[in-house]
Amino acid sequence: MKFKLIISIVLTLSLISCGGGDKSKKDAPAEAVAKEVKSEASSTDPMSNKGIGPISSVTLGEIDPAMVAEGEAVFKAKCTACHKISKKFVGPALKGITQRRSPEWIMNMTMNPEEMIKKDPIAIQLLAEANGAPMANQNLTEEEARALLEYFRTKN
Repeated sequence: MKFKLIISIVLTLSLISCGGGDKSKKDAPAEAVAKEVKSEASSTDPMSNKGIGPISSVTLGEIDPAMVAEGEAVFKAKCTACHKISKKFVGPALKGITQRRSPEWIMNMTMNPEEMIKKDPIAIQLLAEANGAPMANQNLTEEEARALLEYFRTKN
């Protein structure tokens, strides 16, 4: 009985000692890519980046309360599993997003997240910060994305 216990302990300890390794060496390539992308993303003005997708221009006027209500409903139905307004959750906090990103970028990210996280430097950086959890495509229409943008305009 003692022999089996000793063997179990020895095997457990040997397995534990094999799994550790030097984490900094293992993660070095991923960290280097994240640093390179972060450098590229910060070297350009994020407000001039329109993103990649169907939206090339958005004209903003006064905040439309009806559109804000529609955007809030879209946010609650399709975004709250991963996003909170005032704190980082799975995805970044969205408070002040309209002061950090262009309206076109916001709409393209909500409508075209797969291509954005492959080609847009800011989206790639955000993906790295989210530990590789990509934004799910919620198949938003242009109208839903515009309403979501209007809702975000009230969250500064």
